[in-house]
Amino acid sequence: MTSAPSDDEAIGRLQAELEVVSATLAATAIQRDQLLASTSWRITAPLRRFWDSIRAGRRRVTGHGAEREPEPAPEPPPPPPPETEYERWMRLCDRLSEDDRSAIQTHIGAMAQPPLIAIVMRVHETPGQWVRDAITSVRTQLYPHWELCVIGAASHPILAEVAAVEPRIKLSSQHSDGAFVAFMGSQDLLSERALYEVAAELECHPDTDLIYVDEDEVDEKGVRTNPYFKPDWNIDLMLGQNLVGAFIVCRRALMESIGVCLGDPDPPYALALKIAAATTPDRLRHIPSVLYHARRTDAAPPSTVAMQSPIQASMRSQGAEVALVPVGPHWMRTRWPLPDPAPRVSLIVPSRDHAELLARCASGLLHRTDYANLELLIVDHENREPEALRLIDRLRHDRRVRVLPYQGEFNYAAINNAAVREATGEILVLINNDIDVIDGDWLREMVSHAVRPDVGAVGAKLLYADDTVQHAGVVLGVAVSRVAGHFGHGAARDDAGPFGQFALTRELSAVTGACLALRRAVYEQVGGMDAEHLPVSFNDVDLCLRIRAAGLRVVWTPFAELYHLESASRGGEQTPAQLDRAKREIATMRDRWGAVLDHDPFHNPNFDRADPNVLTTDIRMPRRWADVVTLPRAAAD
Repeated sequence: MTSAPSDDEAIGRLQAELEVVSATLAATAIQRDQLLASTSWRITAPLRRFWDSIRAGRRRVTGHGAEREPEPAPEPPPPPPPETEYERWMRLCDRLSEDDRSAIQTHIGAMAQPPLIAIVMRVHETPGQWVRDAITSVRTQLYPHWELCVIGAASHPILAEVAAVEPRIKLSSQHSDGAFVAFMGSQDLLSERALYEVAAELECHPDTDLIYVDEDEVDEKGVRTNPYFKPDWNIDLMLGQNLVGAFIVCRRALMESIGVCLGDPDPPYALALKIAAATTPDRLRHIPSVLYHARRTDAAPPSTVAMQSPIQASMRSQGAEVALVPVGPHWMRTRWPLPDPAPRVSLIVPSRDHAELLARCASGLLHRTDYANLELLIVDHENREPEALRLIDRLRHDRRVRVLPYQGEFNYAAINNAAVREATGEILVLINNDIDVIDGDWLREMVSHAVRPDVGAVGAKLLYADDTVQHAGVVLGVAVSRVAGHFGHGAARDDAGPFGQFALTRELSAVTGACLALRRAVYEQVGGMDAEHLPVSFNDVDLCLRIRAAGLRVVWTPFAELYHLESASRGGEQTPAQLDRAKREIATMRDRWGAVLDHDPFHNPNFDRADPNVLTTDIRMPRRWADVVTLPRAAAD
């Protein structure tokens, strides 16, 4: 018999067995890691997951075996991108309900003489589906009185197909019975109410010769972006860019009178210039609704020749030059000629103390301005500071400078009226004493516009000292006062603005009196500034509106660029008396110009009144069909 092992021997055996087990586990772990890292394991992973799911399902059905943990839920899809400003506008302001469509049909049926509209579509190498989509957008118009004249590619495979089922489509036709002719691209789309809106505009304004509309871009997925909310007819802006776009509607009789027929190759831009030259601005109408969707592609943009050539032809007889604007795609600048000799200019600068401002202003006007025939009239409004008095005494020694004393309470309108009576220039330029010259060509640019017979006033681009925009023109009916505010306020100096509005010469309703040029005869014709009712604020806006009421235009040019420290010498409205006076001036403007202020033709009504750069969701555009049929409130909203 063997004796029982001692405790020490038992412990030794257990330790040896543990070492064997540990070594075995370590070897197994190594084999496991090698297997998991092998190619075969990775390849067979989907198959294993499949059989696991089958076994788990069988256990759930039969009840045998332990319940498996459910597969983890798939990751939720990412949230959609936030709604853009334009998408929100489309959702709230650019949709038709069935009640809307029914009311439109009722309105069409009530039209005494609904015009036949001939749509001209030139088809060349446009992809077939795009042509089909373009034609479908015509065939689905709510307005039925149209015919489609397809020009340029009668053999296109899509055209024969659609012409066979649609008698209103004419292939390669040079003739149309339509009293009005619309032009559209073979790849673009019309809004379903486009032709109805055109017919309704013609019903309201039967003497119309040309219509253009707001537009946007549409991609291959049908996503609409990049809207262009346009101003009303603006010949100066038209000379800088294609304001009318690719969709215009023209009176056929006028087209024929100027020698244009349906098959002429002129693009809509060139045709619009010809029509504008043959009629009057009041017969050129703009519908501020997005009714045209231009196809967005990656193709190279058209050559600038398409714009530059017709502009040059139009301007050549007037002695003007046309040049490219480097900040924008295919934008133009027209340089108007000066008379020979150049007219005398009177620069009128009111001043009260703040010698450093006047010194800088006078230095720029007298020594950094490239215009010889000028005089500087400094209106001395009770200067008291010794440095200001010494500066004025020094300036008197320049033969181009005259100092005109003015006594009494500050009245900007009265000060300028008094200075104009002493001025000897044919051209007047009203200038604040906090203006500083940047480029010596500024005055030549402003005078070249001021001498144009149909232009009554000219404004400049004004910058703060930090190179942000203070003034890129005046927009009516905005801001807290609901009188006027500035375009471009706070934009960067090199910001071209939406569709070039800060970089292109354009007509506006008003410009600021901080730097305003006009013919002396125009100033006197409209009675100067209103010193009685508008002594401080809005007298420049009122002056511009009276100039426009006299049949003359107001032009703003970005090519006259100056610095301006707004109201640096006068300060803001602070005292109770100043605030009361400001309220009276606002009331005067609202009483005198209320209807004009609320409908600025150069500010699209789809923008907000509080901020002229933000789209409004308050539907301000009249729904023409609602004038004929009363819609249920839910549909109208």
